[in-house]
Amino acid sequence: MTDYGHELLFGGFLTPDARQPAQVVARARLCEQVGLDLVTFQDHPYQPGFLDTWTLMSYLAAATSRIRLAGNVLNLPLRQPVVLARSVASLDLLSGGRVELGLGTGAFWDAIEANGGRRLAPGQAVDALDEAIRIIREVWAADRRGGVRVDGEHYRVLGAKRGPAPAHPVGIWVGAYKPRLLRLVGRTADGWLPSLSYLPKGSAELADLNALVDEGASAAGRDPAEVRRLLNVSGRFTRAGAGFLDGPPQQWARELADLVLTHGTSGFILGTDDPTSIQLFAQEVAPAVRELVAAERAGSTAPGSAGSAGSSGPAGEGAPAGSAEDAPAGSGSVTPAGSGEGGSAAGSGRPAGAQPGEVVRAGGVAGLAVTPTPAPQVRHSDHRLWDESTRPVAPPAPQGHVYSPQAQAAGGHLVDVHDHLRRELSEIRDLLDQVRRGVVSAGDARGVLNRMTMRQNNWTLGAYCAAYCTLVTQHHGLEDDAIFPHLRRADPGLVPVIDRLAQEHVVIHDVVEGVDRALVALIEDPGRLTELQRAVDVLTDTLLSHLSYEEQNLVEPLARYGFYPGQL
Repeated sequence: MTDYGHELLFGGFLTPDARQPAQVVARARLCEQVGLDLVTFQDHPYQPGFLDTWTLMSYLAAATSRIRLAGNVLNLPLRQPVVLARSVASLDLLSGGRVELGLGTGAFWDAIEANGGRRLAPGQAVDALDEAIRIIREVWAADRRGGVRVDGEHYRVLGAKRGPAPAHPVGIWVGAYKPRLLRLVGRTADGWLPSLSYLPKGSAELADLNALVDEGASAAGRDPAEVRRLLNVSGRFTRAGAGFLDGPPQQWARELADLVLTHGTSGFILGTDDPTSIQLFAQEVAPAVRELVAAERAGSTAPGSAGSAGSSGPAGEGAPAGSAEDAPAGSGSVTPAGSGEGGSAAGSGRPAGAQPGEVVRAGGVAGLAVTPTPAPQVRHSDHRLWDESTRPVAPPAPQGHVYSPQAQAAGGHLVDVHDHLRRELSEIRDLLDQVRRGVVSAGDARGVLNRMTMRQNNWTLGAYCAAYCTLVTQHHGLEDDAIFPHLRRADPGLVPVIDRLAQEHVVIHDVVEGVDRALVALIEDPGRLTELQRAVDVLTDTLLSHLSYEEQNLVEPLARYGFYPGQL
């Protein structure tokens, strides 16, 4: 068993679809909003159906604030090493140290040659990568004297000026599968980044491949632990386990923790464009993996860790799932088990009658098997920010309409993310109670509030709707091109409802800001607890009312039209 001891990373592997650039950016922002560490993109510069990866990463560096960015992996034959080194360093400086360099030798040589690249034999491609890594590191070594000189067979750099240096030690992560290239990874790279779906025997191959990386590192006088091991993964969230990474989040957590502890894999990058899967991976799988691994590393036993971290799902490990690019967005889409926790029982978006072991979405039936959450019956405040009696309602659903499994899931997604927001609201009320009882300080409470989804998103209705159901304001112009305009075009009868929802979004944003102001006031004057209580009570009544109204009127239309054109 080999655990190299690296800090764990969790990321997303998104399709850079040129047909839907706004959706690509929204999904990347979603990855940041739900707490992933990294967002990555494949790089095929000869593919006109994809956005250029480097341009996309540059745009996202300005559109995000925390998440790290990487190609997965960049196509070296079409990206000149000196220019690439300066591009990476420049973007790393501009983004505050948030860029990593995933690098590959190239594979589709007909396309590479057709676009001006040189066709190389496999051995030549490995040599070219070796030379390129030397050049890149030399360019980054801005504190050394003299120019960069690498007189290689494939790249000749004769006195190029050094710099700029990146803002942080950028990791060079190489995609590799063959022995010679794996040894090169150990000798010269900072990380190994394969895809599990490309390993015919799945994770059973990792031990032998890791040994080749270790061999290369040892031969170069390096500690093998210097090389981070990452892995592109894909799978399916279901209620009951059916195979490796095919089951509930708890099963995923045990299986990924086993890869950490047995094979030293410390970075997991999920290949999917499905928002719910991204959210489950970030908010349920990643924290559980970290807890299991931390307990094992500390020599203690966390719940489910001793023995269970190494156990596979009930059906054991199956063949790796296909790549994310082969599946339509949402094909792995599932409803999280227990998604109604913290909300009302009726708030669960799960279809009625679903059985254990099913993929967590409804069957194709006439009639929608998703239950919107009822309006709250208890009010905490007499303060009303809108007149609920004036709310428009959506047109009735067409009689006898048949909803496909994906359509049922689309309707349920909105309820799922609202349940997450209800849980966060419950956390706020619990925090307030702790402040009142002196368990936590007002400053600590404000810090927790600022980490919550509703604050991270500037109130965009949570993780899923940050991508598809967003505020219609000048501050959210990108998201404004997503769900609301789509539904307006799909069904003019929804326009009054959507307009009202947009107005309420703005009101809720102000209410959240009011809670923050009340926390600041409490920090300045601990006697102003009643003011904070009033602000939280208004937030509770306003938010729960709004979420219920939105579900009552949009769950069914979303099951017919989807969150964006072409989803259903």
